[in-house]
Amino acid sequence: MRPLLFALSLLLAAPLVRAAPPTTFGTVIGGGLLCRDETSNRFYYDYMVKFFGPPYKREGGAWWFRTQDARLWGTEIVEVIVSDDTWPMVFVGAVAESTPEKLEEAIVAQDGLRYAKIDSSRYPVREAKPGSRIVYADRRAKIYCAKFKPLPPALR
Repeated sequence: MRPLLFALSLLLAAPLVRAAPPTTFGTVIGGGLLCRDETSNRFYYDYMVKFFGPPYKREGGAWWFRTQDARLWGTEIVEVIVSDDTWPMVFVGAVAESTPEKLEEAIVAQDGLRYAKIDSSRYPVREAKPGSRIVYADRRAKIYCAKFKPLPPALR
């Protein structure tokens, strides 16, 4: 009986080990951020819960997920944001540990997708032809793809 209790106590005392992000992270979330896929908040929400656990907060019309050790385009991704149904648009976004300028350079270098500055403000919004945008989030970059919600089936 004692060896079993000892083994159980070791198991309970061991730190929890988080799994590495799935190998599909770049294809699924990266493709979604570049607006290269149909944007479905339910799909992205389910994907994030499956691989990263429940969201740590719900704020600003979105579910927020921490993404430890996740990288896209060689850049650390610290959070992924998925719209909830209170927002008038469906979106998926991510906060990168980078500036918008460096994130844009990384995407161009690895993927070839180019962005244009669509305003002349001090912190310009960058937009790619498919609709992906890169904006400032304090000193970090936020990249997102937002689309209008589709009509319900009865109205199509």
